[in-house]
Amino acid sequence: MSTVAVIAYVYGMVQGVGFRYHTQMQAQHLGIAGYARNCDDGSVEVVACGERKAVEEFIEWLQQGGPRHARVDKVLTEPHGKVDYSGFKIRY
Repeated sequence: MSTVAVIAYVYGMVQGVGFRYHTQMQAQHLGIAGYARNCDDGSVEVVACGERKAVEEFIEWLQQGGPRHARVDKVLTEPHGKVDYSGFKIRY
């Protein structure tokens, strides 16, 4: 099993709706490390590090809208080189 890391930028109504909290809960459920943080442009940056299948499932969850109070318009992803995260944190 290989560890992969992906950085995702999530756009839509994703701030002020519990998005980071629910994203953290989903990541912990899937065994993913990394973080979620709000960006100045209204998006949320999410780094996901873990087993390939779990990361793919997590990104799919983000693309399908994440938590029910959020509205995800688009998710842009790219590989992320750093894979040594411990747990999944909310950054401020």
